[in-house]
Amino acid sequence: MRKTARYSALAAAGLLALSSLTACANDVAGTASSKGDGKGTKVKIMVGGLDKVIYLPAMLTQRLGYFDAEGLDVEMLSEPAGVQAETALVSGQVQGAVGFYDHTLDLQTKGKSVESVVQFSHAPGEVEIVSSKAAGDIKSPKDFKGKKLGITGLGSSTDFLTKYLAVKNGVDVSEFTPVAVGAGPTFISALQKGAIDGGMTTDPTVATILDKKAGKVLLDMRTPEGSQEALGGPYPSSSLYMQTDWVNSHKDTVQKLANAFVKTLKWMSTHSATQIADKMPADYSQGNKILYAAAIESTLPMFTKDGVMPKDGPETVEKVLKAFNPNVKNAEVDLSKTFTTEFVEKAAG
Repeated sequence: MRKTARYSALAAAGLLALSSLTACANDVAGTASSKGDGKGTKVKIMVGGLDKVIYLPAMLTQRLGYFDAEGLDVEMLSEPAGVQAETALVSGQVQGAVGFYDHTLDLQTKGKSVESVVQFSHAPGEVEIVSSKAAGDIKSPKDFKGKKLGITGLGSSTDFLTKYLAVKNGVDVSEFTPVAVGAGPTFISALQKGAIDGGMTTDPTVATILDKKAGKVLLDMRTPEGSQEALGGPYPSSSLYMQTDWVNSHKDTVQKLANAFVKTLKWMSTHSATQIADKMPADYSQGNKILYAAAIESTLPMFTKDGVMPKDGPETVEKVLKAFNPNVKNAEVDLSKTFTTEFVEKAAG
């Protein structure tokens, strides 16, 4: 029996860099997928940035051979922002999306039934960075007024969280300017050139910014403690989410996906950041494997060990979205339909 719980513009060179990075990620994903015998059950998964550490379990599962072991032929695709992964899912281009759990609540208010089937994390894994030039003016989210703040994309989870931090600290969402700058090279370029005063991003972008001394950390939400301080509770973020109808009609395939991902989360909990980095595609380290391993080390605390939704996590996400999102604020969200623990519990058993 199924168990569910209650719950601007950028320089052309910058844009080219992001396109190259995404294309590279797609090439690696395609290469990894082709290692299978081609006889397994075919599944397409769109990831909101394959090279982002917050979504590391997606590629790591492929590299560890766990999809093949379950008889799955998984093709992973990459988009620079989670909101684009969401779009690919609801349009039927892919069967699964690896992105933030909060999209399941937002989509429910738009009449779409989507649920998290494996919860990778219990913290956002996000960091609010301010440029070295603006660090003297931005000491907390109370100083967001009049500032240009980088996000991966409009409607993305970085957009959601930035708006919440602003509202929570007395700044209306109309009083600052969100700027879609993606992640990686485009985010860093925007920060260095003054196109943004700060912004929300993840590792390995964070590690690179700090290494270049291009910015400073304002808020660190890579740990449960950081999530508690900034958001008031556990914040389930990166996950595998799928359309509910597809889950119900393909339970065997979903179970195999859950089995593979849970194995990976357990493997991550018993291996070092360096060991994890060694398993990842060589280009993910961008020529600095020590820095890449450090980025993984900083982000590891965000991950669950079993894929289970953290207690009270959905309520925290709902509280955050209701603070600024009129769709969620004025709607009755049935949290029990936004995730299921059926498959991860069986995987653990």
